[in-house]
Amino acid sequence: MEKKQMLYEGKAKKVYSTDTEGIYIVQYKDDATAFNGVKKGTILGKGIVNNKMSNIIFKMLESNGVPTHYIQELNDRETAVKSVKIIPLEVIIRNVAAGSFSKRYGVEEGTALKSTVLEFCYKNDQLGDPMINKSQILALGIASQEEIDEIERLAFKINECLTDFFKKIDIRLIDFKLEFGKHKGEIILADEISPDTCRLWDINTNDHLDKDRFRRDLGSIEEAYQEVLRRITNEQ
Repeated sequence: MEKKQMLYEGKAKKVYSTDTEGIYIVQYKDDATAFNGVKKGTILGKGIVNNKMSNIIFKMLESNGVPTHYIQELNDRETAVKSVKIIPLEVIIRNVAAGSFSKRYGVEEGTALKSTVLEFCYKNDQLGDPMINKSQILALGIASQEEIDEIERLAFKINECLTDFFKKIDIRLIDFKLEFGKHKGEIILADEISPDTCRLWDINTNDHLDKDRFRRDLGSIEEAYQEVLRRITNEQ
């Protein structure tokens, strides 16, 4: 498989076409951004952590019946994936109040929610990724009702799998972001699952093991990312 033209460069990844139809190569970067790109920096080794962690988790989800774009890890920073047409929605799952949810509703961070929350945001950097509800998604033609239903079903299933997965390594899954795409008409999980896209707290100390260390200038950012990967790989 040969890497060809760069199709897209985002905040954390580059996507390339290949000489094989239906397969892309994703390359993970060390670049870090926060607050819709307002804060920028570098987290050394982040790309390696996010690539390896995402692939381990995607394989685990596949074994639990969740379709993903994962095909094969090529090296420390690159993975072959199925080509997908991304649905421009960020799907946010919240188990514990934190971040914007706490600010929006005046709930103390760390408060366990009485039920799992699912939020949609319209994936559009120019608009600042605004929150969007199901009727607005339908009105704008972003997704059909059937597609919304399938995305919600998969998101809740992923939450169950991830909660159990992280609990085994003494990590509390606070919240996380998902993206889905369509491949040959099927909705599948795409993007990544990493400390960039999840809030992960140590169960015993509540130490933040995620991108909040970058957002909030908490220090020891690289060490937190490496610690999550260490726990995951030791569990393998």
